[in-house]
Amino acid sequence: MVANSVFEWERPLVELESRIKELQAFVDQRGIDLTAEIATLQEKADRLRAEIFANLTPWQRVQMARHPKRPTTLDYIELIFDDFLELHGDRTVRDDEAMVGGIALLDGVPVTVIGPQKGRDTKENIRRNFGLPHPEGYRKAMRLMHQAAKFGRPIISLIDVVGAYPGIEAEQRGQGVAIAENIRQMSFLEVPIICVVTGEGGSGGALAIGVGDRVLMMENAWYSVISPEMCAEILWKDTSKAPEAAAVLRLGAEDLLEFEIIDEVIAEPLGGAHRDPEDAARRLKEALVRHLHELMRYDGPALVEARLAKYRRMGRLAELTEEQMRAAADAAENSAGAAETGQAAPAALKEAD
Repeated sequence: MVANSVFEWERPLVELESRIKELQAFVDQRGIDLTAEIATLQEKADRLRAEIFANLTPWQRVQMARHPKRPTTLDYIELIFDDFLELHGDRTVRDDEAMVGGIALLDGVPVTVIGPQKGRDTKENIRRNFGLPHPEGYRKAMRLMHQAAKFGRPIISLIDVVGAYPGIEAEQRGQGVAIAENIRQMSFLEVPIICVVTGEGGSGGALAIGVGDRVLMMENAWYSVISPEMCAEILWKDTSKAPEAAAVLRLGAEDLLEFEIIDEVIAEPLGGAHRDPEDAARRLKEALVRHLHELMRYDGPALVEARLAKYRRMGRLAELTEEQMRAAADAAENSAGAAETGQAAPAALKEAD
């Protein structure tokens, strides 16, 4: 990430867009007709944007998922749902503001919606614990899900969390047990459950609210048992190898769709959800409504049976030859190198110059 929340690989595009704005301002000030010149530059910018974002590396998509202006859980709730009523507390310790949830309407259907919440600035991040839920956050989520099951409300889980809070006090209050209990109990709730990885989907922090009849992912989200940085630290004792780890982990939406870990990839506006949150929310809402109406055709026992079968099918064992392993390692190294140095300037940029 660089200044003003601009990624390194976006610099050529940002410079071209800045040039277009300067010309438009010049036209407004001087009244000179530069319509043709501006149209030519805009066409090149559109082509350059398409080239850049069609060829992102896994590490670049991880960085996209972490963009500070990417829509949060509360942003999506405001844009997608009606009449949201937030509920608080786990009825055991306290209210965890890193996990939000409540009752709302989705296309006229009463639902329970939950998800981790990150902050927009330092003050809010401290209040929200940087979006890292404590055990009471997961217990609150489970309380709301049990309430949903009691009243027959579908559950929508919006996942954007790098992981559960790693502090010792979280372990003292039963972090591991809370996550395990959530996974177990979500498996048997007799209401439709739709989970969406909207940004980061890290480890048990995501799995604790990630057991669903449908699991969807935004195009530039990531979902993995471990973050690239932690994986690199464990494997190579070097967090600078995070780009290589991201490539090896196969944590992107397209890979996970191929592995049948998720059920659908939701396309984002060109350039990422942070460029047009309203359009990103519109696309997400369309997918949620479609899947919700499909799932509401089944009764509770049928949903549970299909959900358990879905997760039992996951996981494959493959044996690679030494030659295949070397090829995979070389591919990961090349991908990491591209992420570290930035992609070569696409053809459209050369034309723009």
